[in-house]
Amino acid sequence: MTIQTVRGVRDILPEESGRWLFLEERARRILAQYGYRELRTPVFERTELFARAVGETSDIVEKEMYVFEDRGGESLCLRPEGTASAVRSFIEGSRHRSLPWRVFYLGPMFRYERPQKGRFRQFHQLGCELFGPEGPLADAEMMALVLRLLREIGIAGAVTLEINSLGCPVCRGPYRERLTAHLESVRAALCGNCQRRLERNPLRVLDCKEENAALLEAVPQMRDHLCGGCAAHFQGLVGHLERLGLPYRINPLMVRGLDYYHRTAFEAVAEGLGAQNAVAAGGRYDGLVAEMGGVATSAVGFAMGLERLLLLMDESLGGAIAPEVYLVVAGDEGVEGYGLGVAEALRGAGFRVEMHLTGGGMKSQMKHAGRSQAPLTVIVGQQEAQEATVMLKQMESGTQESLPVGGLVERLRQLTG
Repeated sequence: MTIQTVRGVRDILPEESGRWLFLEERARRILAQYGYRELRTPVFERTELFARAVGETSDIVEKEMYVFEDRGGESLCLRPEGTASAVRSFIEGSRHRSLPWRVFYLGPMFRYERPQKGRFRQFHQLGCELFGPEGPLADAEMMALVLRLLREIGIAGAVTLEINSLGCPVCRGPYRERLTAHLESVRAALCGNCQRRLERNPLRVLDCKEENAALLEAVPQMRDHLCGGCAAHFQGLVGHLERLGLPYRINPLMVRGLDYYHRTAFEAVAEGLGAQNAVAAGGRYDGLVAEMGGVATSAVGFAMGLERLLLLMDESLGGAIAPEVYLVVAGDEGVEGYGLGVAEALRGAGFRVEMHLTGGGMKSQMKHAGRSQAPLTVIVGQQEAQEATVMLKQMESGTQESLPVGGLVERLRQLTG
């Protein structure tokens, strides 16, 4: 019996990895333009970190975390998201002394949930966190960053930016009471999951994806119950988005799945992904640092699921990385050693070189060279090894030329630019 991958996880095969590399490199370039530097946090953390940060009533903590006990009896879990770890690092490093602090992370996250299109139990996230600025200008810049990145990978046209305000502790309490009263009046029509949420966190009912979601269109809206500060913040955000010419729509039912969000919430929503259609999501979490034991600090952030982005990316972008040179060697052990020396010299000069290592005649090796998609083939035989030369073939035109091995690097640079 062979051992297969665990349900909900998958290999990223060599023919796919070029697209991943393209996406990751493009993201790093855009993030650098906005002043973000990479933060690499542990893959596992103390379980209490996410219970406190994400919220004990969230689906992530209640049903989706991979929790285990180490040999010392401490409860640990694989990270289900990146913001809690970033906040922990912010507090641990006393970063409040040097604000603003702009970081991004890129790597695997883990949640035990039902696998579906674009969603896995091990998935990959790109996330950004900005600590310090508290006004709507920071929120607008972050949304501009998200849309710029999506444009750079060719999918912004299929994406809509949705925004909402979740208020703050001052205005959320009275709103919660009014929302609860309304939902109680239609409790019987709610799905079972929403009836349970009504008891513990009624705001999460607004995030219902069941067929009875139409009932929620008549619920009281948070934006109609904002305090003066939250209303001004949201209007400021809308003004910045309009001045930038960024398309958006207000979604009054957006609440986000994590409890730490405060005031601004936003999602970039794509067509063609079904119910789980957000390719980027985030918002403001001004109270989280203090709640986690740090000095009160405003913060805003977002995360993108890379698997979902790849579903929407043009398949022509970031294909498999072909070698620039394919090296064919036909001869005895001495010729093979000479060929290996040529390959290493080219690699030392910065070229991507694939060398044929499994023997065979010249005809079969040239077939391998063609399949490699390398534009140039270097051919080494007994005569070339004796004369310290090589035969260089341009695969598209079929042009061949013999030249001394010492001039090969310069000639390749002329041909490849």
